[in-house]
Amino acid sequence: MRTYLDTSGMDDLCAALLSLETKEEAARFLRDLCTLQELKAISQRYQVAKLLHSECRYAEIVEKTGASTATISRVNRSLGMDGAGGYDIVFSRMEDTATEQNNG
Repeated sequence: MRTYLDTSGMDDLCAALLSLETKEEAARFLRDLCTLQELKAISQRYQVAKLLHSECRYAEIVEKTGASTATISRVNRSLGMDGAGGYDIVFSRMEDTATEQNNG
């Protein structure tokens, strides 16, 4: 796994994210941390990643998210060999949580 931001600043940011306990706290922190444009871009990339993970086609992703094909390609590379595996961790855990909620 390649890492690009192994700095104390990144460590601090990750620790801050892990300290948040609810979706509402995370949203408040992200609104303080990022500009609206940055949040829009991050949110769009995550939606693109979810759709790619669900094996949607580029044209459908463009229609659903408004993302450019260049953005979709960049996210697709992150899902593949160029990524650090973060999307895979999140998708696996989100699927586990959904399964637990459906069974419980």
